[in-house]
Parts: sequence; C-alpha cells; structure tokens
Amino acid sequence: MAENTRAGDPAGTTGQRIKYYRDQAGVSRRVFGGLIGKSPEWVKAVENCRLLPPRLPMLIQIAAVLGVRDVAALVQDHGGVPVVVFAGTRHAALADVQAALTDYRITTDDARPANPAHLALRLSDAWRVRHCSPDHRTRLGALLPDLIRDAQHLVRTLRGPERRDARRVLSGVYQLADFYVAYQPAPELVWMVADRALTEGQEADDPYVAAGGAWAMVQALRDCGRWEEAIALADDATGQLNPHLDGAPDHWRGMVGALEAEIAYVHARRGRHGEAWARWERAEGIARQLGEGYRHVQSSFSPSVMAAHAVTLGVELQRPGEALNAADSFDPDTIPSLARRSRHLIEVARAHHQRDEHAATWAMLNRSERTAPETIQYNGYARRMLLDLRDRPPTGLRDDVRELCDRVGLVG
Repeated sequence: MAENTRAGDPAGTTGQRIKYYRDQAGVSRRVFGGLIGKSPEWVKAVENCRLLPPRLPMLIQIAAVLGVRDVAALVQDHGGVPVVVFAGTRHAALADVQAALTDYRITTDDARPANPAHLALRLSDAWRVRHCSPDHRTRLGALLPDLIRDAQHLVRTLRGPERRDARRVLSGVYQLADFYVAYQPAPELVWMVADRALTEGQEADDPYVAAGGAWAMVQALRDCGRWEEAIALADDATGQLNPHLDGAPDHWRGMVGALEAEIAYVHARRGRHGEAWARWERAEGIARQLGEGYRHVQSSFSPSVMAAHAVTLGVELQRPGEALNAADSFDPDTIPSLARRSRHLIEVARAHHQRDEHAATWAMLNRSERTAPETIQYNGYARRMLLDLRDRPPTGLRDDVRELCDRVGLVG
C-alpha cells in the first residue's frame, strides 16, 4: 500500500481518521479487520466511535497496515498524543496485586489460614468495600494481595469437599479482582483473572460461581470486539443456570439477569438495535420479578441498574435522545453501589457529549467525580470527554473544567 503523509490528514475523531485512511487505501472493513486480527464489526464500531480509540500497540499496527507513517496522524490532537487516554492510569497498588496473582509457588506456607468459611467472610467484606467506598480502588488494592494469596493457599493445601469450597472462594476473589484490574494498563491481568474465575468455578462444579467467572469474561471479550464469543459464553452460562432456578437463591436469577444485560450491551456495541433491546427486556423482566429491594452483589444487577443499562444502550446505539429519556426515568441515587452510580453518571455525560451539550457533559462528569473519584479516574470515556472539554470549555466553565481535570489526574 502507498504510504500516506501528514499533508492530507483529515479532521475528526480517531475513528473517523482510521476510516479516512482505510478508504484512501481502498481496503474493505473485512480485509482490514483480517489484517489486524479484528472483525469487520469491530472496525465499524471503532470508526463510528462506539468503542474507545484503540490502544497504542493497535494504533501502531493499524498505521503499518494502512501505510500511515506517523501514528499521530490517527489521533485527533496532532499537538500531542494523550498517553493517559490510550494507555490508562496505573494505580499505586497494581504491582502488589499483580505480584499476588503471579505468585506461582507450589510449596505451601502453613502460617496462612486454612478455613474457607472465614475467608468467605473476608471476601464478603471486601465486596462491601468495593460498592460503598468512593476510593474503592485504593481500598481494594490494600485488601486484594492477601486475599488472593490466602485463597490460592487454601486451594493448594485442602482436599476433598473443603477444596471445592476453597475453589468457590478463590473464584469469587478473582471476580472481585476483575473490578480492580479493569481500565488499567495491564490488559493481560484482565484476561488472567477472568479466566481463572471461570476455571475455578468449573473445578468447584458450581454453575453459579462459574457463571460469575463467565460474566467477567464476557466483558473482556466484549471490550476487545470478540462479540460472538461473548454472546456464546453468556448464553452457555445462563443455560447452565436455568435448570437449577426452581428453589434456588435469588442471586442465581440475578446472575441470569446480569448475563442477559451483558448480551444486550454486546448487541448495542455492535449497533444492533432490535437485538439489544430484546435482551434488555429479558433482563429487565427478571429485575422486576426480584423486586425493588434486590441487588446482585457482583454485578449490581437490580431494577435501578437495569434503568442505567437503558441509558448505556442508547449511548452505544448512538441515540442520545433515547439515552437521556431513560436517564430522566429514575433517580441515580437509587443505585446503591457508589462505583456503579458514578459509572452511570459518566454514561449520561456521554449522551450529552454526543449532542455537543458541553455544559451538561461537565455537570455529569463533575457529579460522577464527587460520587466516586476512583471510578472516573480510570474510565477512558470520561478522560476523553474531559480532554475535549478542556480544549473546548463551555462558556463560563473554563476554570471549573480545569479544576475537574486536575482532580481526575489529567494535568497539563
């Protein structure tokens, strides 16, 4: 392919620039996707800005395939590539959590506890920390290394039924770790904890715990554009749960609802309106059956979160009016989890941003940061919107935007 030069650079988002150079090269989405190891639907979603811009290694690969000599030509701001958007922010405790995850010792340490029930209580307390703390990532970063090592120790040392109990706990620890490692510059850890959570649940012969691992893996598959695999895994997990629902605890139905909601999200990400809303309706029906007071611990699945999912579907489907109508239908303070509430406010901000309503975008991002600072600090969509607001601040809000950027960590 002929090399492109900076002289003919297009304007627009990273996705629009990728489409421009792909069209210039005369390459179809199918061929281009094959050359970079992605599906045509993934290419379309990137070009239409339904996905965050690819990370730097993928941008380098795209530039090479399309004959673009300067990777910066693919980035919206030629004045500088904001690494924080493409790489993410590294939390201070990430190295400690990673060290625990990659502690592959076979020998045992008898000083560590050997009681699955006690460790399960510690895990339950850690879940409460995750949902109730504005600084949830820092709090989890302090708890997870010992939780991971103690749970791994139990699986290595116990035998028989107790080992199955230990595997259930270890799977839950990995499911919790998934929330910590997400949105950080360590994608290999996201795959590691999701795969381990799923495997430990299967080894424990527990369809509910395995489904929790599947829920984490579905999100990993979704975020890298492996949509068919994500849907197949979620459907398989619900298929394993459905025969056991009669007389099962409510959280089994909650997991089915959470998986259905994830499938709706995947369909929205690929731009399939009817299929997305059909799955959302399935999930919303389960939430109504469980009642207003219900909340699933791992996924936050509940009636209020299903209303929040409706906002996300509208945003992903590029229908901001639908998203904002959904946002107006309920009070976000009814979402018990501070982290999930903060993420919902970011989704509302995305809808306003799609309509170029910059003052409203700032207001929602500001409210998100006040709700749970460590949610917005590690959210790529929020960082992109803040950088845009910093370049084009709403009238009278220039200083407020810069103050919010400083609090989130976008200094410069």
